[in-house]
Amino acid sequence: MSAALLEARDLSKTFPGKGMFRKSRPVQAVRGINMSIARGEAVGVVGESGSGKSTLGRLMLGLMPPTEGSVAVEGRPLSDFTGAEWRRLRRRLQIVFQDPYGSLDPRRRVGSQIADGIRLHGRGDAAKQVAALLGRVGLEPAHAERFPHEFSGGQRQRIGIARALSTAPDFLVADEPVSALDVSIQAQVIQLLAELRHDLGLAMLFISHDLPVVATLCDRVTVMYLGRVMEEGPARPIFNRPVHPYTRALLSATPRLDPARRAGRILLKGDPPSPADPPSGCVFRTRCQHAVEACAQTVPALAPFGDDGRRVACIRAGEIG
Repeated sequence: MSAALLEARDLSKTFPGKGMFRKSRPVQAVRGINMSIARGEAVGVVGESGSGKSTLGRLMLGLMPPTEGSVAVEGRPLSDFTGAEWRRLRRRLQIVFQDPYGSLDPRRRVGSQIADGIRLHGRGDAAKQVAALLGRVGLEPAHAERFPHEFSGGQRQRIGIARALSTAPDFLVADEPVSALDVSIQAQVIQLLAELRHDLGLAMLFISHDLPVVATLCDRVTVMYLGRVMEEGPARPIFNRPVHPYTRALLSATPRLDPARRAGRILLKGDPPSPADPPSGCVFRTRCQHAVEACAQTVPALAPFGDDGRRVACIRAGEIG
């Protein structure tokens, strides 16, 4: 694998507590994340709502400062970039949002919105490039004159992808880009992202709650729960044989056509704890069917497991894996 394009080192983000009448506890959204993404590599991040996935994506893009740790581009911390250097770097780091309609200005024609990045970074003939980008994502050049409300959800997401590509980025965060779309349209958008990644050599952080989708698109996967990494490694081995109880539960929740496999559904106990008041020890222990007393005393390290390149944060991984 080539040297890292982006690398997170001991990355943490804590938000201050909010309360009208009394001070509430701070929210630990991301805690101690280490991650590297090489050029052309796609890394998936999965987990339930509130697991810290979107916060991690924004930290990797420099859209918010970390509380602890750092993010580096080609070995240089984001905090070192200032002024014109930061503007040039911003061209290289882009995002596709979950809500394709909410991320577009309803009062402006889509061609004008796609052209913003081209003009801002002085990338030549905007009209010609907008037409090429629309064609690249499966739309017609004439669509540049339409407004966002004139498109379907899937078409709007294609427009969002075209806008992200307008600056010729090296790295793309795709934050739940298909969760708001119909299943048939989801497959088309995933295929488009896979083609773009291959053709353009894009590095990608793909955020989702759907393990099978991530396994289709990504080289590696990171499973997050309450701001921490539970399991990470090559996507296919984790998809085929998950080790951490949380990864197993996520995968078992995926719809299956085979009745025998549907019978293996793992139902988690209760709701996720508040990130403002996480459990002691392993943060997943209050919902884990394998938890023992020691799980409340020890924060499990993310340690190598097996010979397929994965790491697992579970003190009982050797027994249940």
